[in-house]
Amino acid sequence: MDMRIMNFDSPAFFQALQNLVDGGAGEKGSAPTQDYVRDAKAMASTPADVKEYPNSYVFIIDMPGLKSGDIKVEVMEENVLIISGERKRGEEEEKDGGAKYVRMERRVGKFMRKFALPENADTEAIAAVCQDGVLTVTVKKLPPPEPKKPKIIQVKIA
Repeated sequence: MDMRIMNFDSPAFFQALQNLVDGGAGEKGSAPTQDYVRDAKAMASTPADVKEYPNSYVFIIDMPGLKSGDIKVEVMEENVLIISGERKRGEEEEKDGGAKYVRMERRVGKFMRKFALPENADTEAIAAVCQDGVLTVTVKKLPPPEPKKPKIIQVKIA
């Protein structure tokens, strides 16, 4: 290995090291932020089904063991539906008298999904119900716009 290539005293080396420590925040577009990585992992590990009915859109996500306070459903500007929350390890599991896990496969931590709603989604008519560990979010559709009638302009004789 040629040590002359690695100049530890150069400003470029220290800038590269700082970028690694900062997660690339010093350069535009060089590395994703920690928030972005966390959100991407949460979204990738939250599967969802989406159905379209004549009068609504329905989003279905499995949420076993979660209470309604652990789930957040909101609509952001530009018609983005966000379903998020956090699954925590149960307190009774932490107080098992010195028991240790042999295997942990149930997912814990934050979850999130974002859905771009179509233009005909009625963001004022959204219902969310969690039953038997399944969250169902129903977004009603707006009625189709009335077809425009032609405007008749009376022609005057001058």
